[in-house]
Amino acid sequence: MSNGDLLPSLLVKINQNQLALEAAIMELTNWVEQRGSAEVGENVRGALAAISRNEEFINMTLAMLMSPD
Repeated sequence: MSNGDLLPSLLVKINQNQLALEAAIMELTNWVEQRGSAEVGENVRGALAAISRNEEFINMTLAMLMSPD
């Protein structure tokens, strides 16, 4: 397998890690909010919004990289 073949797979794994971290952070955010720290939860949700905004572009780009020529 060449380096060029590895890049799309690497990017997919990085994206999967990013989404897993987003889910874990969201769980912690929910836990914090349930204990009365709504301001902290709001700040975290604002930061996580960047992941959501970029997700469609990332998925589209990965699909293009993974598609056979």
